[in-house]
Amino acid sequence: MARLSSKATILFSLVLLVSLLLAESRQIGIGFGRGQARAECDSVYGAEDGDTCTSVAKKFDVSLEFFTSINPNINCDDIFVGQWLCVDGTA
Repeated sequence: MARLSSKATILFSLVLLVSLLLAESRQIGIGFGRGQARAECDSVYGAEDGDTCTSVAKKFDVSLEFFTSINPNINCDDIFVGQWLCVDGTA
């Protein structure tokens, strides 16, 4: 098996690190100057056992569309107990 030179290994490591940082920044909503609109949260709720996006939206009398717009990174299939959910704000 061919062995990479130390320069190639360092370059590969740097490319991998930058790729991971860019992927993580997209998950947390960092826009890097693209002028993205951001959701702003005015009130949060700690998820309880059995909560779903639909049930939380109903509990706080907001539409599911609005709820997901103010929680842009939410995974509605995997809400966990204690997860902070935005229940009021602007999208």
